[in-house]
Amino acid sequence: METLKTAPGINILHAGKSKTHILIIDDEGPIRQVLSESLKDEGYVVTTAPDGEAGLMALKNEKPDICFLDIWMPKLDGIEVLKKAAPLYPDTNFIMISGHGTIETAVQATKLGAWDFVEKPLSLDKISLVIENVLKFKNEKLEKLALLNKLRNSIALVGESKALQSVREQIALFSKENFPILISGETGTGRELVCQNIHYMSARASRSMTEINCSTLPQELIEIEMFGIEKGSLPGIDKTRKGKLELVDEGTLIIEQIEEMPAVLQTKLAQFIQTKSFSRVGGNEFLTAYPRILLTTAYDQHQFENSERIHPELKKIVEKNIVFVPPLRERKEDILPLIFHFSDIIAKQMAMFRKTISEQGLKVLQKHSWPGNIRELKNYIERVYILTPSDYVDVHDLRFAGLVDKKESKSSSPSDDLAEMSTFREARAEFEKEYLIKKIQENGGNISKTAEAIGLERSYLHRKIKSYGIEAV
Repeated sequence: METLKTAPGINILHAGKSKTHILIIDDEGPIRQVLSESLKDEGYVVTTAPDGEAGLMALKNEKPDICFLDIWMPKLDGIEVLKKAAPLYPDTNFIMISGHGTIETAVQATKLGAWDFVEKPLSLDKISLVIENVLKFKNEKLEKLALLNKLRNSIALVGESKALQSVREQIALFSKENFPILISGETGTGRELVCQNIHYMSARASRSMTEINCSTLPQELIEIEMFGIEKGSLPGIDKTRKGKLELVDEGTLIIEQIEEMPAVLQTKLAQFIQTKSFSRVGGNEFLTAYPRILLTTAYDQHQFENSERIHPELKKIVEKNIVFVPPLRERKEDILPLIFHFSDIIAKQMAMFRKTISEQGLKVLQKHSWPGNIRELKNYIERVYILTPSDYVDVHDLRFAGLVDKKESKSSSPSDDLAEMSTFREARAEFEKEYLIKKIQENGGNISKTAEAIGLERSYLHRKIKSYGIEAV
């Protein structure tokens, strides 16, 4: 056994089989020796310390993975060491040792951050099991962290504009908090992506995340989706169904396009946010849940604050917690990075070589207004890959893939395209689809506002959107 002195009373036993470092802090020499020898035989690197003060020094110098810490020691006992050390060394798992422990002591140690509690006389089987559990937990934690980092990279906001950097700063700030947030932005700007970033950068990242889209659900189903419904409350409901508030619990619930939620449900939502209490549809029992609530809206901040469609209480709840996602036309310097980003993704998905867009082509794309924002740009790059056989893309190819600027759209007549349709029904359907897409975009993706503007019932407009396969906006 090779012994190296690092500080008075502190020994390191080298074992080359493992990088796992274990510290033993105990005032009884025989226990230190037997335990350290046994752990060395198992292939661990072991440090020993004879008292609390030497133990604190060893923790500072060695930063072990696991620390066996005796509670009853002279001068500085194990509880005092734990109080000082646990906040400083969060990556060290503390296992408390005691010859005559009490439930109160065990509870106190657990509250201070101890991983486990073992009693003397020590059982080597018990020690081995505790270490195995700690290492299993650490490995799972590292795997989850690696997956989380991979996920965070996959949803990272692309671009370096000042406007986007401001959004990143707000995400970093709000992800540390638990209060509700409003994410405001035009259709296609990436509101949902901002929500995902807030969730996966928060302490709730390992919890579930789900959403309710108020613009795509019939109003009568929004309440059931959110709060759940009791068995027998409505015809055909033969079993109790939990709502998303209950299912997500301590995770994150994204409520998209809050302006589309009926006023009575906004009142109920505001009450839940304030009390954490709710009841299912048709139920009398009050339940509790603690999700993070993220609201999105196609309104800008001024529209949101002045809209009669938003409950005053909800306005108060989020008035200082608003993230505005700027449209692509206000951050044109992000267009090229987004083109390259989507090109990489689409090329991999389609098992194709990445296409090279000419310098003139890139200039044309950067000057384009992109009224549908990032979503429109992504869909367009996908069309370029589908419709352009060559790996080199010039301006002509971009036009062929459907890029039309305002001047061209004014000079060309929509009747030219409609005339190509073989039947009147086809032409009418194509006109209706394009008309609805245009009107929905003009109204910021707000279905109720669109229905009112074009003189249709909201439910009828929903059926049209579904029949034409128009993407939810």
